[in-house]
Amino acid sequence: MASPSTSLIACAFVTDDPKMRPNRHDLGRVFNEVPELYDRVRPGYPDELFADLGAITGMDGRSSVLEVGCGTGQATRSLAALGCSVTAIEQGADMAALARQRIASFRNVEVETSMFEEWDDRGRRLDVLVAASSWHWVDPSIGWQRAHDVLYPAGWMALLGNVVVRRPGEPEVYAETADLHERFCPGNPGWGHPPLEDDVRTTDEGWGLVEDPGGLFGPTIVRWYPTVQWFNGDGFADHLRSLSLYRRLDRDVREPLLDAIAERIRTRMGDRASRRYLSVLRVGQHAE
Repeated sequence: MASPSTSLIACAFVTDDPKMRPNRHDLGRVFNEVPELYDRVRPGYPDELFADLGAITGMDGRSSVLEVGCGTGQATRSLAALGCSVTAIEQGADMAALARQRIASFRNVEVETSMFEEWDDRGRRLDVLVAASSWHWVDPSIGWQRAHDVLYPAGWMALLGNVVVRRPGEPEVYAETADLHERFCPGNPGWGHPPLEDDVRTTDEGWGLVEDPGGLFGPTIVRWYPTVQWFNGDGFADHLRSLSLYRRLDRDVREPLLDAIAERIRTRMGDRASRRYLSVLRVGQHAE
């Protein structure tokens, strides 16, 4: 296992940091302000992940899936393409509206505007529950038991995520801009170098950085998928604008910081910067 310090650093570079999140009821506001930007710049998930999810859970055209926190529908589209019936819930009204537009061509998806904790299941039971970079926003004192209750006895729980990582000797944006982060927002506990990819791969047990469900779900199956996004300076700044860590900064701090980061990428990195991830799939079966 990685050292505690490595795990804490990794936490800060999960796409949405569970230790830096605002109140859960503010989630709709945090991302609902910028749904189009979020949809354009946030990383999706590789096709191999969904193929493995289908193979592990036996998901097919007869399966019913609940997606918790669908955002703008990035993962929803891939779930729908598997042919299963998908109910996607999203608490941000503008995010949900954009998700409906993005998946309009699919007849097997319904998007409902709700928090999972308050969602009216109308007595429905489902085969698979999927949360893509969203489960850390759910109240764990309610969420795990609720997930257990809405799934069939042989159902499956699946958490998808993206962890920002780095490789030794490879140019990396935070290494080039740490001084800017400290200049514009000194002492922010979210600042720090991404963990090394090999260190993150050792964290392959349990449910990751969210609270453990106890005996509600069986042992996890964990799979990793390396992915990368490429941006110019302005594009990378837009990507950061979509992250909760930066959205929570005052605008008069955030915008000068991001403008300076974009300029640094242009002048020091040839206006080409990568954002490297390990996408992760964690799957466990409903325990009786």
